[in-house]
Amino acid sequence: MPEPPLTPASPSRYDLYERCVQSPRASAAYLRAIHGRSPRVLREDFCGGGALCLAWVATDPQASAIGIDLDPEPLTRLRGVPRVRAIAGDVLDTNAKADIVAATNFPLGYFYERADLVEYLRRSRARLKRRGVFVADMYGGRDSMQLQTTSARFTLSDGTPVLYEWEHREADPVTARVLNVIHFAVGRGRRASRFRDAFTYAWRLWSIPELTDAYREAGFGAVEVYDHEAGAMDHLGTLHVRPYEPGADTLPDNWVVFVAGRA
Repeated sequence: MPEPPLTPASPSRYDLYERCVQSPRASAAYLRAIHGRSPRVLREDFCGGGALCLAWVATDPQASAIGIDLDPEPLTRLRGVPRVRAIAGDVLDTNAKADIVAATNFPLGYFYERADLVEYLRRSRARLKRRGVFVADMYGGRDSMQLQTTSARFTLSDGTPVLYEWEHREADPVTARVLNVIHFAVGRGRRASRFRDAFTYAWRLWSIPELTDAYREAGFGAVEVYDHEAGAMDHLGTLHVRPYEPGADTLPDNWVVFVAGRA
């Protein structure tokens, strides 16, 4: 399902993030496939600009979404959107329930201590509706602790080029703590508009076994690991996914996974 074009008129850093980093419509389809039934209400924790919320309601006229973030600034993108509720607050203290609670773009990394991670997972489980699912993503692998900068080029709908840079600025393999930074440059040459340190992330990178153990301690009855947005589309346009099977599947050297917990 193609993403809508980004307007070239003074894109904000949130617009640029959505264009260069996210695939919200694909993510919405993937979350529905992981749920496996007919979910209607999505809760997007740590939602930022709420791109997933917007894609969720845009691709299902019966759906509604709840976007939660501590920072009220990016939530302005959600104000007044039909069937989307924006909440400026702490995800730990917000009790709105949903069929799917999603914490994507690696926000579990904000929990540095295992006890805090388990508490968030426990509260998330309590906020699921019947047969609901909690889904979060994480990255890791060979290069996750390497100090480096990678880049990619994108274009706006009028052909204006965008340079996206992802910088691993700091990394400590002893604590699994990293500092990552995103930069953007919009336009060409000296006239380009530059967004240095547009976003910064001080995370702890949790391993897959650490996450699955924490999910189980938080009370999830079933915990599944999925390749990031990998699946098959049938002739009706329905996405089908299956969880990772140890011994049958392998992950790449540098991986991104979704970890799903079912109550």
